[in-house]
Amino acid sequence: MNEQWKEQLIRWMETSSYTPSTVHELQRALEIDGAENFKEFVKLLVEMEQRGEIVRSRANRYGLPEQMNFMRGRFIGHAKGFGFVEPEDKELDDIFIPPTKTNGAMNGDTVLIRVSDESFGDRREGEVTRIVERKTTSIVGTFHGGEGYYYVVPDEKKLPMDILIPKGKTLGAMDGHKVLVEITEWPSEIRSATGMVTKVLGHKNDPGVDILSIVHKHGIVVDFPEDVLEQAEKIPDTVLPEQLEGREDYRDELTITIDGDDAKDLDDAIAVTKTEDGLYTLTVHISDVSYYVTKDSPMDKEAYDRGTSVYLTDRVIPMLPHKLSNGICSLNPGVDRLTMTCEMTIDESGTIVDHQIYESVIRSDERMTYKDVYNILEHEEPTLMKKYERVVPMLFHMKELAHILRTKRQARGSIDFNFKESKIIVDDKGWPVDIEVIERTVSERLIEEFMLAANETIAEHFHWLNVPFMYRVHENPKEERLEHFFSFLTNFGLAMKGGQSVHPRALQQILEQIEDTPEEPVISMMLLRSMQQAKYLDANLGHFGLSTDFYTHFTAPIRRYPDLIVHRLIRHYLINGQIGKKSTKKVASQLPEIAEHTSARERRAVDAERDTESLKKAQFMLDKIGETYEGVVSSVTNFGIFVELENTVEGLVHVREMKDDYYRFDERAMMMIGERTAKQYRLGDVVQVEVTNVNPEEGDIDFVFVNEKRQRKTSKRSSRPKTFRSDGQKNKKRRPRGNNKISRKHPAKRRRRKK
Repeated sequence: MNEQWKEQLIRWMETSSYTPSTVHELQRALEIDGAENFKEFVKLLVEMEQRGEIVRSRANRYGLPEQMNFMRGRFIGHAKGFGFVEPEDKELDDIFIPPTKTNGAMNGDTVLIRVSDESFGDRREGEVTRIVERKTTSIVGTFHGGEGYYYVVPDEKKLPMDILIPKGKTLGAMDGHKVLVEITEWPSEIRSATGMVTKVLGHKNDPGVDILSIVHKHGIVVDFPEDVLEQAEKIPDTVLPEQLEGREDYRDELTITIDGDDAKDLDDAIAVTKTEDGLYTLTVHISDVSYYVTKDSPMDKEAYDRGTSVYLTDRVIPMLPHKLSNGICSLNPGVDRLTMTCEMTIDESGTIVDHQIYESVIRSDERMTYKDVYNILEHEEPTLMKKYERVVPMLFHMKELAHILRTKRQARGSIDFNFKESKIIVDDKGWPVDIEVIERTVSERLIEEFMLAANETIAEHFHWLNVPFMYRVHENPKEERLEHFFSFLTNFGLAMKGGQSVHPRALQQILEQIEDTPEEPVISMMLLRSMQQAKYLDANLGHFGLSTDFYTHFTAPIRRYPDLIVHRLIRHYLINGQIGKKSTKKVASQLPEIAEHTSARERRAVDAERDTESLKKAQFMLDKIGETYEGVVSSVTNFGIFVELENTVEGLVHVREMKDDYYRFDERAMMMIGERTAKQYRLGDVVQVEVTNVNPEEGDIDFVFVNEKRQRKTSKRSSRPKTFRSDGQKNKKRRPRGNNKISRKHPAKRRRRKK
């Protein structure tokens, strides 16, 4: 009954004629009779109010938050005490919360805020009125104190507070220990947060404790539960004969895997053939994880909770036990493995003219690496050509096909970012000893194109089948963010004209225009920030970045739960033929929650990976204090200038350290300007910096400028801005002004040059 009342109540409140009403007015409107029913109804109102679904005014009248000038959202804390609230309505901008108006909210909490008319920059201000749901209950930090006074400083910079630990609740922790703390009393305006130590991770200087702290900080579980390990152990190490029934047999077909040198979870294998008439057959075999990880089993529940494997600098926290991820589900060479196959026939233009999806079994012929494939395709290295003699012709067919697919994808407007990537090399104790810049070569791009093709094909197949499905979507950028980006572009002599909507092809044209220029990294980063995050969804909204109407994740079920779901749906619909109304209805009811949960888990993994990278880069620079480097201005803010070194390490030149002048921040132009000297620091400027301080725990690196002779290596541009059309079409060539028409009957005579 309560659920029915709730639906009726919200439906009524959403009508245009509704005005905030008392509990008795609501009772009459919903025709609730009897004392017991009234009690239950009042209880429902209290629960809805506590959850922030409705709001009660001082006059005891109820309404929806937006009707009462309230808003519900997620609190994002800042180290300086203030914060922002990200509204649940994704169309709305963030709301700034001053330090005095957070009401004890902590990073990640779901809150209810009152929005004011005041503003902070281009953001509205608000005040937290109620904490609807606490996100943080367990915190990682450094233990301090002695002689009966103990406290923990959180690692999370967005939690600007200490947590008091009562005597007897320390679990034997000593000064400098990294600990896990359970909050027992939330902070308020008059008292600090209180907690109890639940786990001692080790001293902060012990090897491995630094990353372990990050893992626990993000709530990532390392060890698998006993029932999960028991289930994994029961799975045979080899493919059994009875498991081959109904599967296409590819064991005698040439098939290879191509991965990084240290990869152990090989979940994709490929084969390419080419006919005399120019048709290619691309066969993508993906590990059939769904055969082993069945719905609602202990392994499935654990995989769902984890959502994804987490790849940190010196370790991997897998989604599935090693028995599967590195064993029976890994497509190791020379052994039988169960797979799900997407076979595509592709013409010379890159169009997929036919495809099939089915269960299969393979026996990979070679476990190849990106490095070896690169040296074969680009350098025809004799030793490797001899070693992989059987595979070489197919590799060159793969190169041809990948180029065709890439050309077609770029022509439709797919956006390719060319960010510099790096790999942190650590010793056996986890200490960083080097940072290598990684270049994406033909071999990485080859695999990328084939996986994209398979993902698109699978998504399109099930879109037209018109059944509930899991998609990977990337929605169009928000208009205001794009406007900000286009305004930023004018600083580089670039302009966008056209309507309010933009085709991804137009953005790709900008990236092509700035390729190999000093400003390429900063413009690319600003473009990325103007776009929305990709996510999983049970509705097909297309993928803006790839400029495609159909996309999903099918190719990595060992390490991504959505891919496992896609495999399960393929088996459900295509192999088992369960496409009835009852069956699809049940699937449709489950997918939204899975999509939302796995999207959140993906973001968690990315945050953990980013924190680990910042930590290790800071550790690497710890013994570099006093050394001088050349770098590029990568970001300009009101508090300083970020500079990125050649090895991708980024540090901050704080504005207080720019002592030769008083500098003003120009937000529109993204530059610092000296008030007295008019000296300018812009994005893309090449500068000399000295390392002055490093804080590994916070991942902070401080620079100061040295050698005032800096270079501005921005591209030479004409006074007339380079203009792009928002629809991605090329501009028409302008006709010369004036009466310059030439008669077709009487061609203009060529004038003699004056000597």
